[in-house]
Amino acid sequence: MNKQQKGFTLIELVIVIIILGILAAVAVPKFIDMQEDARISALKGVKAALEGGATLSYSKAAIDGVEKKSTHDLDVDGTTVKIVYGYPDGTTDGIMKSVDLSSGDWNTNGSNPIYVFASSASSTHVDGTCDVVYTLAATSDARPTVTVNDTGC
Repeated sequence: MNKQQKGFTLIELVIVIIILGILAAVAVPKFIDMQEDARISALKGVKAALEGGATLSYSKAAIDGVEKKSTHDLDVDGTTVKIVYGYPDGTTDGIMKSVDLSSGDWNTNGSNPIYVFASSASSTHVDGTCDVVYTLAATSDARPTVTVNDTGC
């Protein structure tokens, strides 16, 4: 009786393991970069939300005729937003009330400028790293600035 054996030899298994190791060594850095890119994309989304909220608040202030006032409390859909020269001020009572960011996902620090950063980084966050900064305009002719700091993400 000639019985044929089926299966892999030890050499074939070692070669497969080596190939998988090489693939893993190449793929892991790519996944790490994807996480950084995802964090940066989320910050860009927050930037867009802050800019949109500021523009909508300014539009509402212009309709109410208070866009040139140095300070004013503006009612936006039942929420009082503190504005300066028509734009939300750089506090949680200003810009953060004009946008709908989940407090479970995002934290803030500071006041004009206000730093918005991921809640997952709250224990280790340093202002100016991996955050979005909203700085209020100083005059009635200027717009607030919103910048993304993506270093340290």
